[in-house]
Amino acid sequence: MTERRFQGPFGRLRSPERLARLEVGWVAERLAGDLTRPRVLDVGTGTGVFAEAFQPYGEVVGADVNAAMLEAARELLPEITFVQAEAERLPFPDHSFDLVFLGHVLHEATDPVQALRESRRVGRGRVGVLEWPFREEPQGPPLAHRLRPETVRTLAAEAGFSAVREEPLTSMVLYVLEG
Repeated sequence: MTERRFQGPFGRLRSPERLARLEVGWVAERLAGDLTRPRVLDVGTGTGVFAEAFQPYGEVVGADVNAAMLEAARELLPEITFVQAEAERLPFPDHSFDLVFLGHVLHEATDPVQALRESRRVGRGRVGVLEWPFREEPQGPPLAHRLRPETVRTLAAEAGFSAVREEPLTSMVLYVLEG
């Protein structure tokens, strides 16, 4: 990633952007690489690290609840559209996107099943979910704030997804939901 992305007290950040920074490109390629010019929605975009990674594959829209983060993302990536929205109420028509990416927001959602339903509604059947692995480690949230893989599978089934693949990364877990 470029230096402009990580200015400031980098060592104190505890974000998936920091922890998964070397895997960002792999995640984007894994989710979007087999799609032809996909339209991608990056929910929980933060400062736009994943939105930027998805950009070579197609059109990207970023969404986040944090206005300050969106402003930073807009400044860094003026060519990408960023909108303020929460995962449970996405302001887009049905089937607007080929891929929806939930970047470390599912565990924070007030209603995670509704967040997945919204992702499924605005997407066309493929949703990527990046979350912390369910293990104790020195960085990241405590174990009580992490989702077990079986919890992700249950939430996905309740939201109407027919398949969930778990792909462990170095510091995070990528869940690919389809159907």
